[in-house]
Amino acid sequence: MRRALLAGLLIAPVLPAAPPSPPDGVVIEVVSASGSSCRPGTVAVAISPDREAFTVTYSEYLAAAGGDAKTGDATQKCKLTVQLQVPAGVTYAVTQADYRGFASLASGANAALRASYRFQGDPQPTPVEHPFPGPYADNWQVTDRTDPVVFGPCGKGRKFTIDTELVVDAGTAPNQTSFIVMDSTDGSFGTTYRLAWRSCTG
Repeated sequence: MRRALLAGLLIAPVLPAAPPSPPDGVVIEVVSASGSSCRPGTVAVAISPDREAFTVTYSEYLAAAGGDAKTGDATQKCKLTVQLQVPAGVTYAVTQADYRGFASLASGANAALRASYRFQGDPQPTPVEHPFPGPYADNWQVTDRTDPVVFGPCGKGRKFTIDTELVVDAGTAPNQTSFIVMDSTDGSFGTTYRLAWRSCTG
């Protein structure tokens, strides 16, 4: 009987530890914001009540081409660096990003969103591009999932940098204004970055 119990103990699978619940006391702040559509004061960040995501909202992120649009309006960029202050003993990773906006594109025009993100000190990743061919006139949403998931180092408050770019090409409709904007036209939603948490002990 004792041998059977011992054998059962030896072959019992070792279950992985469950991920910790999102901790209390998480604070996020903008460290820097630069780019043609990302001047200080035009971007805001907020942690979700359940601490499972943070949201970025922009007030001037719009690219346009054709019609009355200026040449420099066709490409708009934002480099945003944020700092998450988290309690000792836990660290976090961004598992996916949900980008939302609105586009009005004439037939023959097209637009694109290019996006990437990284922890301070990590190499610059290749941006993921999401194309939007015209004609199009509606809200849009695209999702980038992180693979592999990269957690920040424990005990080091490294900053997190988000690079985005909106581009519009008037194509065969140069006399019509086509545009794409990050976030909805009424600002009712923002870009959401989903978080995963990991204990630094055990």
